[in-house]
Order: sequence, then C-alpha cells, then structure tokens
Amino acid sequence: MTPRSTPPTRTHGAGTTNSRQHSRVHGSTTSLRSDTLFDTSTVGLSNARTRIVGNRDGMLADVIVAVVRSARGISAVIRTVAGRVGSVVTTLGWVMAAVVTLSLVWGYTAGWSELVAVGYTGLVLLLVAIVYLVGRNAFTITLELPHSRVAVGEEASGVVSIANPSRHRIFGAKAEVPIGPGIAELALPGLAAGASVEHQFAIPTGRRGMLVVGPVRTVRADPIGLVRRELAWTDQHEMFVHPRTIAIPSTSTGFIRDLEGNPTRDITSSDVAFHALREYARGDERRNIHWKSTAKTGTYMVRQFEETRRSHLVIALSRASSDYADDAEFEMAVSVAGSLGIRAIRDVRNLSVVTSATTPEFAKRKVFAVRSLSTLSPSRLLDDLSIVDHEESALGLTDVARVAAEQVSGISVAFLVCGSMPTPGELRAASTRFPAGVEVVAVVCDPDTVPGLRRVTGLSVLTIGFLEDLQKSLAKAATS
Repeated sequence: MTPRSTPPTRTHGAGTTNSRQHSRVHGSTTSLRSDTLFDTSTVGLSNARTRIVGNRDGMLADVIVAVVRSARGISAVIRTVAGRVGSVVTTLGWVMAAVVTLSLVWGYTAGWSELVAVGYTGLVLLLVAIVYLVGRNAFTITLELPHSRVAVGEEASGVVSIANPSRHRIFGAKAEVPIGPGIAELALPGLAAGASVEHQFAIPTGRRGMLVVGPVRTVRADPIGLVRRELAWTDQHEMFVHPRTIAIPSTSTGFIRDLEGNPTRDITSSDVAFHALREYARGDERRNIHWKSTAKTGTYMVRQFEETRRSHLVIALSRASSDYADDAEFEMAVSVAGSLGIRAIRDVRNLSVVTSATTPEFAKRKVFAVRSLSTLSPSRLLDDLSIVDHEESALGLTDVARVAAEQVSGISVAFLVCGSMPTPGELRAASTRFPAGVEVVAVVCDPDTVPGLRRVTGLSVLTIGFLEDLQKSLAKAATS
C-alpha cells in the first residue's frame, strides 16, 4: 500500500497565500506609518487657530483667522500708542482734552459760540504743547559720585557731565536727578558743537540710610504743564550714609581676654599663664611636674595655669521699638554698635554683629532669629548698619541675647546695645542668657541721664548720654 503524501501544491499554495497576506499587511502598515508621519490634519492640534475655528479648513475659516490676526495687530498698536501717550500726557493735559471735547460738542449742539471758542482755545493749547515734545537733544550725559560712602552730616555731592558730540548747537533743557525720595532739578545750558560742561549738585546727608541717586533724566514739557516727556540717560548709583562713629582705643576694650590680653580665672593644667603649684594627682601629665619643688618638699608637685582663650566679641543691637524712647536713642545705639565693631575689626578680633529679626505682620508665632551683619571690613559693617531701623515686631533685647548665645559659639565678651526703656531686671535677664564666664556689657543709650557705670554679678551696665561718653565709660570699666 502506497503511503499517502501531502500534496506539495496545497502546501505551496498555502505558503504563497500566507506570504501574500503578510505582504498586504506589511504594506498596509508601512502605508499607515507614512500617512501618520506626514499627516497635515489639525487633529490633536491646540493653538490659536484651533481655538478660534476648531478643525475647520475652508475659505470662511481662513477669513475669520485673518480678521482675528488683524484685530490683534491693531490692538497691539493701539496699546503701544496709548502707553506712549499716557506716559507724556499729564493729569492736567487729560482734563484739558476732556474740556475741549465737551466744549466743542456742547457748544455746537446748543449753539453756544462762547463755549465753542473755549474749545478751540484749548485745542490750540494742546497743539502748541505737542510741539514741545518734537525732537530729541543730542546730549551725552554721565553721572558720577566722588564718594559712595559718607557719614551723617558730611558734605556729599554728585557731578553731572553734559557734552555735545554733534556738529550743531543744541539748546538747553531741564534735567532731574532723583536722590532717594527727593529730586534735584538742573538747568542744562545750551552747548556749541563739541562743547561740554559739568554741573555739581548737593546730596543731603542729614539722615542715615542708603540713597539711590539717578538716573539723570531730561524733561521736555510745555510751560503750562499739559505734556511731559522724560528720557533717562544714566544708570542708578547707590550712596550709603553711615552712622556717626568715634575712635575707641584698643586699651578701652579691656574686657577682651586672649593671648595678647589678660588671662581668665579658669584654671587649667596646660597653658602659658602660670598660676600656682599643687600636689600631683593621678592622671596629671608628667611634663607638668615641677622638679625643684618636688625635691624640696619630697612630694610630686605639678604646675597650674590660668586659661587663656581667643576672644570672640558679640555685639547685639536691639531693633525693637519698645526698647527705645525715641529715634534719637536708636540712632545713638546704631552709632555705638558701629564704633565697637570698627574697633574690633581693626584689632583683628573674632567678631559677630547681630540685630533683631522681624516677625511678619500676619505670622502666627514670633520669629526667634537674628540677622548677622557683615564684619569683613569697617565699610561693609557700616553699610549694613546704614539700613537698619527699629520696628515694633522686632525681637526685644532679652530674646536677641538668647538667640545670639545659642547661635554664636566661643563668646568671651557680649555687648548688648539698647535704649533707655529696658528695666534693670530685663538687662539682668538678658545677661543670664549667655554661658557662665562670658563678660556681658549692656550699653544703655539715654540722652536724658548722667553717664555712669554699674556692676552686678555677671553684668556691667554702661549708661551714656552722648556718643563721646562711650570712650570714657569703657576706659573706666576697663580700669575698674
């Protein structure tokens, strides 16, 4: 019996059919990918056109899109023109424009010739005012400050240099120089071709702070004040008005204890300042044995030393309004902090100057923090002191002392600077916030009292009526 075999044609036909089907599927897949990659339909697109007309793609949709684009361009031009017009037309100018419009409309409507005359008169004034804005002076203006840092009460000035680099003569103009909250007005003269001139103006320094000077801007305006155009020529400059300070000799800071100063009363087994001898105890180092005394007494004797440490000064300035009776006391306190800080910086001491942090107006809890001022140089310290001010929500003296004691390590001397309002109990409580062994000095600024020095346990209270009393009080405290 002959075995049955599978017809090769059926197998071949099936394979051919599958291959053709696979080819059709593969071809359709390739075609789908090609269509997807180069699809130009708006399906899934989100832009300005689809937000306006959706997926519509016809002549009407194109017209709508063109109208919207034109409207947007026109509105942008209108906004630009309105912004420029609004920047040059003063309040009086807008009032005059309204009066002109109402006078002409009402005058022609009611047949009131006098009112029409008023309208045309105002229109003429507006047209004449616009003429003053036409053109631009070919000035070259620079602003210089000879000194960017001055003390309160010192003379300070700025220099405005005007040059005419063109080949034609230019007419004079009016210039303004903002100085803090005020403005200095300058009259710029007419200049011939290639000519230049300098104009010096005074800067008020009667109050401590930071003044922003500039930019110099020229002003073109009509005599009545209907229009006004300002053009800035220079950048802004900063001037610091430092608090007044006095020189304090190094000998006045006799509270400081370090290797160059006096040793502390703390006893240690290893240092440079010899204190006394005592009997040897278990654990003492053999190198500290005093052999001559040991030979005389027959008992091992070791040396004791007075501990010396590198001084770290902390000057804590209270900014709480409740610690001061008036602004004069606070200004004196800032000057005291600056004088002490400058002396310490020049003596190359380790120094930290801190002031009270302010609690935000709507905060639920008091913010216990202090702000550290720069002590890199005297000028940097005075720059920071120039911008401090007292506030009702700032930390009081006791809280400032507590935060400073927690954040600054290795304190040897702490100066607490405040006004006349803290009581002796509050001063004592502030001094107890520092670790034992820290010399605490409270400097109380009170212009209505006699300068003096009081000492209690762990606290020295210096009361000064004038800044010059600080030097005498520190010298007295050091000698005592």
